[in-house]
Amino acid sequence: MFQIKIIGSGVAGLCVAKELIEKKTNITVIDKCNVPGPESCSWWAGGMLAPWCEGESTEKIIVDLGQESIPWWSKNVKNVVQNGSLIVALSRDERELKRFQRRTENYDILENEGVCELEPDLGKKFNKGLFFKNEAHLSPRDSLSELKNDLIKNGVEFVNEEFQFDENTYDKKEIIIDCRGLASKDEQKSLRGVKGEMLIIECPEINFTRPIRLLHPRIPLYIVPRGKGIYMLGATMIESNDNKNISARSLMELLNAAYAINPIFGEAKIKEIGVDARPSYPDNIPSIRRKDNVISVNGLFRHGFLLAPALARMVSELIFENKVPEIISEYSS
Repeated sequence: MFQIKIIGSGVAGLCVAKELIEKKTNITVIDKCNVPGPESCSWWAGGMLAPWCEGESTEKIIVDLGQESIPWWSKNVKNVVQNGSLIVALSRDERELKRFQRRTENYDILENEGVCELEPDLGKKFNKGLFFKNEAHLSPRDSLSELKNDLIKNGVEFVNEEFQFDENTYDKKEIIIDCRGLASKDEQKSLRGVKGEMLIIECPEINFTRPIRLLHPRIPLYIVPRGKGIYMLGATMIESNDNKNISARSLMELLNAAYAINPIFGEAKIKEIGVDARPSYPDNIPSIRRKDNVISVNGLFRHGFLLAPALARMVSELIFENKVPEIISEYSS
């Protein structure tokens, strides 16, 4: 039986553990923080499983691999909602909708009445929309906790301590899988942080049933329903390692965009403000690489929940079939 240590218990680490436990391996997950929790950037994720929407701003391989996420999460956690994604733009920004349409696929074009029928609480202010009916979303926090509890039931040990990478790391017979995200900068100098800022608000007067993206040339907004009138608003992408402080401009932009979607959001209660830095390579492509007995899984950018299942599968294939991963960043070495 393989002895495996997974360093980091964010979405990447937990998905890798879930994939490997199916191979009857002996797994220990080590993390200096008690996660899932606010110390992990996975905690602040939107939870959108939207591979076709992501085609607007990413490479085709991300779209292709991201399609594995919906069946994987649906199999392993309970709260996956497959109601699709809706993309809209105010009349002044309809050119953004046309641009989004050109760069993506697998959508239906909706006219005003179709948008209203899909989400009545949007009113009639949007002339057109793009409906990606095969996409899904989940609650990241519930999903991470459910995944961790399932792993514990299946014999995975979780250790709350900091793992020390040194020359002895590479001499052991066990396999070590580094899923630390930005904490791996000590090993991978090309990693950078991309700051994301988000809000969680409560507005029971509005009932959206799927993620809605409001396109804007400066800061596009997405609203993700979390149930019982709770919504996640996000998210910015700022070149920064700062994972503590939201900027006044970002807070204003997020709230203004929500108000533009429906003025009732102006009465919403702000429950949380979240900030963290996503681990990214310069090309925003994730990577799996191996050095001796250490495997690194990193650079998921803003695609953590979308790509973690595919990356976990590739780690399993690398260990048990010696198969070269399908995805690797040219900057990861």
